[in-house]
Amino acid sequence: MSKKELQPQLREDYLSEESKTLISSLLLSQNSVGKLCNYQGCWYFYNTLQGVVNFQKNFKPQDTDIILASFPKSGTTWLKALTVALFERSKKTDRSCDHPLESDNPHGLVPFLEMDLYLQNSTPDLTNLSSSSPRVFSTHMPLHTLQVPFKDSPCKVVYICRNMKDVLVSNWHFKCTNLENTEVEGSFTLETMFDSLCSGVHFFGPFWENVLSYWRGSLEDPEHVLFMKYEDLKVEPCGQIKRLAEFLGCPFSEEEEERGDVDKILELCSLRNLSNLEINKSGKTSNKVCNSSFFRKGEVGDWKNHLTPEMENKIDNIVEEKFKGSGLKF
Repeated sequence: MSKKELQPQLREDYLSEESKTLISSLLLSQNSVGKLCNYQGCWYFYNTLQGVVNFQKNFKPQDTDIILASFPKSGTTWLKALTVALFERSKKTDRSCDHPLESDNPHGLVPFLEMDLYLQNSTPDLTNLSSSSPRVFSTHMPLHTLQVPFKDSPCKVVYICRNMKDVLVSNWHFKCTNLENTEVEGSFTLETMFDSLCSGVHFFGPFWENVLSYWRGSLEDPEHVLFMKYEDLKVEPCGQIKRLAEFLGCPFSEEEEERGDVDKILELCSLRNLSNLEINKSGKTSNKVCNSSFFRKGEVGDWKNHLTPEMENKIDNIVEEKFKGSGLKF
């Protein structure tokens, strides 16, 4: 069987000599998916590190920029779709045209800074994004790493977090789908991914450090950092989307609420609707990831169908220890 092309962030042939020198000075490790290096307290695949450094050195923020942040598989796709829909409702005048979410995947509409724009280019062309205001980007970087180019910038950051056990299961399914028929297929299992996540040596890990960086940021600067929970969005979607709209500076008017616009956006961005769109059935992202793989179950508590009691207890103990005293509850 022919091998699929590895996703760009897993490859090493794009690395500059400067990146190779930096990597040689860092703490290195390897998990079942690939080689990792630790930069500013976070673990990255080598190519992704180059994207992070390119971003830190060359990104020029605009005051109106919006950053959507998350740990991988924490509700990123949903947050992107909701944000696009919120801004689109105030800009769109020609209703005969397709909605952006009907012609592109949320990850195509809101690109990752370190895994899309700056992965292979130190100075990517952002003119197509500059034509819209605000520009919306996404990231999995921890807050202190993201903030390097944003010193004194009034841009806003929205972070979404999710229960660590559901993150593990969602990530495992995602990797199973997108690493099929590659040279790393079969080299990882749910158990090896569990060990990696619990040890902290995981892509964009440790999980708890990623989450806590934004939690603390939201407490210190609530005007510019909004912390959201995936579970809250599932339980109280109307209240949470109105909270998001308020933070982003595009609150719903009484007329919009009476017209049912909140429910319309929630329906547009629902897993059922997005997964049935043709673009999400057959398309791929710029990183060779199948759009369909971003839409699985989206359930809270799906981990109960996969994890052993021993796995559950270990994660619960880690969460209790790492988040103790922070005020953050799951």
